[in-house]
Amino acid sequence: MSSKYHLPKGTSADGPYGLVVTPESAGWGYSGLRILTLGPGEAHSLSTHDSEFLVLPMTGSCTVTTDGRTFELEGRTGVFASVTDFAYLPRESEALISSAQGGLFALPSACAERGGFPARHGRKEDVPVELRGAGACSRQVNNYCLPGTFDAEQLLVCEVLTPGGNWSSYPPHKHDEARPGEESELEEIYYFEVAGENGFGYQRVYGTDERPIDVLAEVRSGDTVLIPHGWHGPSIAAPGYDLYYLNVMAGPGQDRAWLICDDPAHGWVRTTWDTQDIDDRLPFGAEENE
Repeated sequence: MSSKYHLPKGTSADGPYGLVVTPESAGWGYSGLRILTLGPGEAHSLSTHDSEFLVLPMTGSCTVTTDGRTFELEGRTGVFASVTDFAYLPRESEALISSAQGGLFALPSACAERGGFPARHGRKEDVPVELRGAGACSRQVNNYCLPGTFDAEQLLVCEVLTPGGNWSSYPPHKHDEARPGEESELEEIYYFEVAGENGFGYQRVYGTDERPIDVLAEVRSGDTVLIPHGWHGPSIAAPGYDLYYLNVMAGPGQDRAWLICDDPAHGWVRTTWDTQDIDDRLPFGAEENE
């Protein structure tokens, strides 16, 4: 069952984009995401206007040309194979994205007012890969564009990879209030890929009494879930099907912080991880990343 917060694959497509989420289409102020498909030898022109962007290869490699500079992105064979290098594009810039072999490329974005960072290349070797949780809550987080990992004005981007049968984004948490030192106000986009034919997972979003929202979405490759507010999690990988999602976040805070608040009904689960091991299926693509 779909809702205005669950966008099944293809329902928000436009031209070369398999997905287009803008602040206007989402009904919020900052976060956006496009998923670009390029055939062999194809190229695409991107105008960033009032937003900063990443060019993040999901499958394949590409060349990004902008402001007289050229970035050769090695990319990867797939989202479960390895982390990837990427390019950062500032607001009010023009870029040409071309791919000799073709591929799938994520273009996360955030409205930016100042434009204080130049276009640049993010090396895959500099992407911190973090293993979080333990036991059936084990997951991998690739921290591409977060405070302390890569500078941007408003944009926050990471990937979460969850082995089949595990839960991630758990305990459920939220980040929809500005509470200095405790919680930051961020809109969030989840874009999913699932390993294996007929693979699927589930995404839960629920609100507070003051701001209700109720989503329980069965997600498949190419699906997207929008989280304007409320508790989100778990993200559940069905047994036999590894789950990937790309997280894009942005909000009005000028300090670009990612501060979350656990649902107090379930936060205690974190204390159980101390006595459990991390799932030995992690990290994904360990041999390719060496």
